[in-house]
Amino acid sequence: MSDDAREQQRAAFQHFVAGRLDDAIAGYRAALALDPALAIAWNGLAMVLERKDDLDGAIAAAERLAELDPDDALAHTSLSRFYQRKGWIERAEHEKARATQLAMKAAGKKA
Repeated sequence: MSDDAREQQRAAFQHFVAGRLDDAIAGYRAALALDPALAIAWNGLAMVLERKDDLDGAIAAAERLAELDPDDALAHTSLSRFYQRKGWIERAEHEKARATQLAMKAAGKKA
């Protein structure tokens, strides 16, 4: 992971929390151009795209995050929410179940 990519990701997050969504998108994309495997940047990009009502873009970013980190419960939770908003209920339910299973596993419980 490059330090420059992490720096871009952190700056993008600051834009996001300040409500500068276009700057946040640009920052996350800049981070990902430097390090396409930077999972936290994919997560941030998904969140800001959802906020901008670019649901297809949010889904694509969250799917990439889930590919990079398949055991990340948050990635599957996000996908569930995005799929639900699209009306893809069966897919949403599948992702919710996966997120629950991963969260229980992380908590040391049997799924």
